[in-house]
Amino acid sequence: MLSGKQHINVRVAQLDRASGYGPEGREFESCHVQRKESVRVPFFVEFCIIRIGRCRCLKHQNPFVRLCGGRGRGMNQTYELIAPCHFGLEAVLKREIYDLGYDICEVQDGRVSFLGDAEAICRANLCLRSAERILLKAGSFHAESFEDLFQGTRGIRWQDFLPQNAKFWVAKAASVKSKLFSPSDIQSVMKKAMVDAMAQSYGIQHFEEDGDPYPVRVFIKNNEVTVAIDTTGISLHKRGYRKLENGAPIAENLAAALLLLTPWKGNRILVDPFCGSGTIPIEAAMIASGIAPGLFRSFTAQNWKHLIPEKTWEEVKEEMREEIDDHPETDIQGYDIDPESISIAMINAKKAGVDHLIHFQTRDVKDLSHRKKYGFILTNPPYGERMGEEEELFSLYRTLGERFRALDSWSMYVITSYTEAEKAMGLKAQKNRKIYNGMIKTFFYQFPGPKPPKGKSST
Repeated sequence: MLSGKQHINVRVAQLDRASGYGPEGREFESCHVQRKESVRVPFFVEFCIIRIGRCRCLKHQNPFVRLCGGRGRGMNQTYELIAPCHFGLEAVLKREIYDLGYDICEVQDGRVSFLGDAEAICRANLCLRSAERILLKAGSFHAESFEDLFQGTRGIRWQDFLPQNAKFWVAKAASVKSKLFSPSDIQSVMKKAMVDAMAQSYGIQHFEEDGDPYPVRVFIKNNEVTVAIDTTGISLHKRGYRKLENGAPIAENLAAALLLLTPWKGNRILVDPFCGSGTIPIEAAMIASGIAPGLFRSFTAQNWKHLIPEKTWEEVKEEMREEIDDHPETDIQGYDIDPESISIAMINAKKAGVDHLIHFQTRDVKDLSHRKKYGFILTNPPYGERMGEEEELFSLYRTLGERFRALDSWSMYVITSYTEAEKAMGLKAQKNRKIYNGMIKTFFYQFPGPKPPKGKSST
């Protein structure tokens, strides 16, 4: 039972811009910080909270946010975090963030911003399946010249994020529809401004930069500059299990996002007839068993102990481990005509700890069949840009369409850049979502079948 007296967090406004910030000088901006206040929680409220159980989704939604699972122990600073993703998957990522319990600030093309504390940085890196990385926003300002850029960068309170011995640099600069467009020049000017700001804050002129890395990323759109620090390091699609791959693999976070776009649940049949190195079946098995995608890798921010205590990382990881179901009720299958690809897929599945949940088999798509109803096909067939001739490709998709029609009450979801896909399959997609697979524009064709009878996953 929760105690009657609890701590909650209340947002207040704070001055977070120093003099000289941006070309306009001093700015006063609303910043979500938190202070603790004691409140008396009625018994019936306690009872409701307990009945809710896992209440992460209430974390930032109501005044009782800190009653849920002991979030934010000693860490009451709220940050704005930015999660980039594949273009076209913003809605998926938004839902994931919302399900973790965090307030969404803004949704833009290819990224979602949300509010969270130090624990949120850990949780987002460990749990988000569709994100590319997690960025900690340091500041934003308007800039139409390099002088504006210098002063705006210099005005950011870098001492709040970077220790004196930090290794810092502008790892990436992107500019869209802005007067400043040269990435190398942007990086150079910002580095000088950061050094100048750090020198003023710490009272020294030379920095050894022999400490932990703090890679900075900057986005400029319509002359509006957003500066953020990368908490992730190696992209989140690098789960750590795919040590081997075939010629045209799908990114892990894209595979997971596609699964989340479908009504598939872990207890429903799932088949990938072009599984390649096994990414889609592996991601499906991880979802079915509740394995956090970042559980078996490291992150840049793990060394930022002045911002995130080491204990916080361990507590979140331990929570994720406790949520794993090693033996869920699931039926996941991966086929490929290439025996070498199947061998690679089996190795990758073992590294991910889900090899016992997936049946891999060397099989041609023309042999695709299943005796049960209400299953799912989710696949990433050859596109044609990297493999296969036009006639062979058309025949391949035609066969896929034929086999799908032979399956009773199944659903099919296909991601491809092949523009003749619907024609070749002889099917008209109910929905068609445009998604960028890296630099390749693809289409996610959706052919949903009937729902199984209530209480039945397959028959």
